[in-house]
Amino acid sequence: MVNEIEKTARTFDEYGKSYTETVNEAIAFTGLSVDFFTRVKAAYLVELAQAHFGGTAHLEVLDVGCGIGNFHPLLSSTFRSLRGVDISAASVDAARANNPGVAYDVYDGLTLPYADATYDAVFTICVLHHVPPVQWPIFVSEMKRILKPGGLALIFEHNPYNPVTLRIVNRCPFDEDAVLLKPDTTRALFHDAGFANISSRSILTVPAANKMLRKLDQVFGRLPIGAQYYLTAIRR
Repeated sequence: MVNEIEKTARTFDEYGKSYTETVNEAIAFTGLSVDFFTRVKAAYLVELAQAHFGGTAHLEVLDVGCGIGNFHPLLSSTFRSLRGVDISAASVDAARANNPGVAYDVYDGLTLPYADATYDAVFTICVLHHVPPVQWPIFVSEMKRILKPGGLALIFEHNPYNPVTLRIVNRCPFDEDAVLLKPDTTRALFHDAGFANISSRSILTVPAANKMLRKLDQVFGRLPIGAQYYLTAIRR
């Protein structure tokens, strides 16, 4: 398992400086860009945090598998504090350069370097499919451990039922070893870890570029047809 984690870290070290360009090449046939998907998911993330907590300005939040910190310019002013952690040192270096106001750490991919019950919310965006499947329960349990009671866990993942998503994954070189998780699989992981109020929704059935389109996107959320999905869960 450690060898698999080290292999993934080396892959993302290699793409640390060209991550955005590489993804843009993989999704070019859609006519969209990394920036579009980043903005949509950041907006969903903030809306879900607001819905759970009633506000976001008091929250201490962790991004697990933060990569080069693409989301952080859109989120850092929303929360009281935002921190990122990743197994790729090169990606973390790029994140620090891109977001000097955000704190970052490198970790071993197994144990998050934070005390129990540290964060109000923890999120991970299109990361779990890069984690060796045998480690999925550990990854989710670590998310739970560092959450405060009542804290929010939020995951975004690729939808393996969507043919466009599969085409993108097949075109992206650092997704070569990706193992996509069906929503049922992800829900089961969080159930087995002891989370409560587990819920998942399909997203990006329509290009949800603004609040009105996100509402329309949510209408289709119960259908497993969106390009991605999110899952929310609460630590008991």
